[in-house]
Amino acid sequence: MSGQPPLKDQEPRPPGLRGATRVLLERELDLAWGGGGGPLLACGFFACLTALLPLAAGGDPRTLGPVAGGVAWLALALASLLSLERLFERDLEDGGLDLLALGHLALEQVVLIKALAQWIAIGLPLALTAPVAALALGLPASLTPLVALTALIGGAGFAFTGALGAALALGAKRGGLLIAVVVLPLFIPPVVFGAGALERAASGQPVAPAVALLCAYVLFAAVIAPFAGAAAVRNAQG
Repeated sequence: MSGQPPLKDQEPRPPGLRGATRVLLERELDLAWGGGGGPLLACGFFACLTALLPLAAGGDPRTLGPVAGGVAWLALALASLLSLERLFERDLEDGGLDLLALGHLALEQVVLIKALAQWIAIGLPLALTAPVAALALGLPASLTPLVALTALIGGAGFAFTGALGAALALGAKRGGLLIAVVVLPLFIPPVVFGAGALERAASGQPVAPAVALLCAYVLFAAVIAPFAGAAAVRNAQG
């Protein structure tokens, strides 16, 4: 019609920084849920490990009680390792990592978003499973809110340091074993602080110092992991 301006072919507009962040986060969550059962594998491993220990120790509360918090956190750390191998490796294999490096987001932002997706997809379900596992190990029911809170905070630390370990092992043979060797020493502080918070709560002492140290570890990992992980990715790309 003469009263309307002619239609012009318009090229699709780039998504921008916010849109690229949302798209990458949704992609990582879809891959985490769709690859190998998503968090179900980690939660199943966590539940089985905490269920086997009482059977092996005889189920005596006097035996399990003093070590229940430490065992629960050790199982949580091991369960957080299961899905780290494919965090960057699948993108390296199909060329997606090169596209991410050329996209709107810096590699530091890519590492940060991947770690956040790992926390949401794996850390949050594990935090919801942790109170049940703690009860199975003999911890008092009154400590279950603290177990869930510290597991949620510690899961963020596991996700950031795990993303760093996955980036360092990128392109290596037997990457899963290498990730475990690199990451497990970095998992020691949150395990110590998280188990210490439960031990202090069980003995009637204030838990704020242990929780504060756990939060400090997470903040430190959130600052260091994106930059160190991006450098490792660039080194793997050559």
